[in-house]
Amino acid sequence: MSSSAVAPSASEAIPRKSSTTASSNKSDFPTADVRYSTRQAKAYKKEDLQQFNVPELTIKDLLTAIPKHCFERSTSKSFIHLLGDFVIVAALGYAATWINPTIASTNWEASPLTPYISASVQASAAKTVGWASYWWWQGLAMTGIWVVAHECGHQAFSPSKTINNTVGWVLHSALLVPYHSWRISHARHHAATGHLTRDEVFVPKTRAQKGLLPLRPAETSQSDAEDEQNVNEALQGSQKEQEIANAPAQPPIEEETWGEFLAELFEDAPAYAFIYLLVQQLFGWPMYLLKNSSGQLHYPKGTNHFNPESIIFDKRHRSQIIVSDIGIALTIGALALAAHMTSFRDVIAYYGIPYICVNHWLVMITFLQHTDPILPHYSADAWTFPRGALCTIDRKWLGPIIGPYLLHGIAETHVAHHISSKIPHYNAWEATEALKQRLGEHYHCAEENVFVSLWKTVRKCRFIDENDKVAFYRDAHGVPTRVAKDVDGGSDSGLALSE
Repeated sequence: MSSSAVAPSASEAIPRKSSTTASSNKSDFPTADVRYSTRQAKAYKKEDLQQFNVPELTIKDLLTAIPKHCFERSTSKSFIHLLGDFVIVAALGYAATWINPTIASTNWEASPLTPYISASVQASAAKTVGWASYWWWQGLAMTGIWVVAHECGHQAFSPSKTINNTVGWVLHSALLVPYHSWRISHARHHAATGHLTRDEVFVPKTRAQKGLLPLRPAETSQSDAEDEQNVNEALQGSQKEQEIANAPAQPPIEEETWGEFLAELFEDAPAYAFIYLLVQQLFGWPMYLLKNSSGQLHYPKGTNHFNPESIIFDKRHRSQIIVSDIGIALTIGALALAAHMTSFRDVIAYYGIPYICVNHWLVMITFLQHTDPILPHYSADAWTFPRGALCTIDRKWLGPIIGPYLLHGIAETHVAHHISSKIPHYNAWEATEALKQRLGEHYHCAEENVFVSLWKTVRKCRFIDENDKVAFYRDAHGVPTRVAKDVDGGSDSGLALSE
């Protein structure tokens, strides 16, 4: 006997009274007083989807799986890694000073390509390749410095809080990041990762929160027994046909407006997904700092990381926020002075474009760490700190050099980082291997190319259903990749270890 299909929740504004399992075609008719999208939800069977066993682990279970020496922080070792980053940045900057002189002094007329490609085009192509290579590698190297500053914010750089905050403030200020402001909000993220109403960034939205109408209910199938019963009733001339014939006509459904139709059309359009990615990768980080983009929707308008009165902070944070703002002002002043002494174009070439690349890598890394069709997000009554800490995924980042060395393994060891953010990056590798053995199915890791993952994630992770205690992203037709088995109540509490 086949089991009945599941119709994705037609309207996230309509609470479900029980299971979504459809038992009759009566559910196929849209509710008269609800406006629906032209897009229809697709029916699915829960048993055909990946089954997620909600973790029943304690903080002790997680921490005791990690060897004790992994928690040890070495100031000297951290400074050695930071010095290596500085050497790379300086070497790349110095090499970039030779790009234009080398191309200008090269006799392109003597090139074997000149009969086919003009000398000026060859010179322009060489300059483009030279500067593009510098921007690529310098952006990665500067992101590595950002990662070290991020560790300072977690007090993982050194056992000394003074050293951590001093080094972190200098490094993050140089990258136009308000050190303490972001350190505080980031600690809140770690204390409530995967919590649908308390997490700080990349919080999933429902269709209603995205301004979309509910999906039109899916056509559901009946069980074999119900099909057989209907056939017998039809053959016997049962009264059911008469009841259907005498049933009142369904009232007309009000159509979508053009704006609502276009919003739904864009929801699953590849071109729109590409534009969304472009905007997210270029402007997502500064927009998060300036106006809380991708953060909690219930925060008041104007929430940002530069105002000491922002809801993100307490009164005790006021002086730290001001110090962070001073760091940003000093960096902007230094860049203005550099532009005056050299040229605005040089500042853009040597610092501005690599800075944009840092923003891109930062957004891409953090987005993919916490956004994937297989990652759960918990309601308040299902969330616990251990469950939230495991709402992330490790990813192999562009081979054996870029991720593990230039980016200090921030993508490859992120699960361990969320279990204990005070583990320094050079110990996180061993901690990760130990956690794999302890976590089993609850450890998430992806090895496919991260740009492929980015595209797949944007296409598949469209919205969540607000009625799910354990929510997984759904595609444009309301179908999740995973469903959770029964979940016990959680504990709506967390600990910001880096406060």
